[in-house]
Amino acid sequence: MSEKFDANSSSADASIGGAAGSTGPKAIIKNVDMSEEMQQESVDIASTALEKFNIEKDIAAQIKKEFDRRHGPTWHVVVGKNFGSYVTHETKHFIYFYIGSLAILIWKS
Repeated sequence: MSEKFDANSSSADASIGGAAGSTGPKAIIKNVDMSEEMQQESVDIASTALEKFNIEKDIAAQIKKEFDRRHGPTWHVVVGKNFGSYVTHETKHFIYFYIGSLAILIWKS
């Protein structure tokens, strides 16, 4: 079963810490359909990618590569400061969050 979410939709924001030992900003989760364990994993993977890369497409590519490796294909990732989206995803495989001013959208289809 799949669900559709608008990345601009409002929901109760939740905060989750970054990667272990990270001093960067916490993630602010805007919308999620994912286990708590996978949510933390998403933030950790994104935080590590943000430490390694400065260009948004490179950050997104690193996150996708890691999700595909850990959880099998096919994951999609959008990273940026200004975008709209409306995606269909597998149930329990969607997260939309911010780290600092950068929005990160991860979903599996």
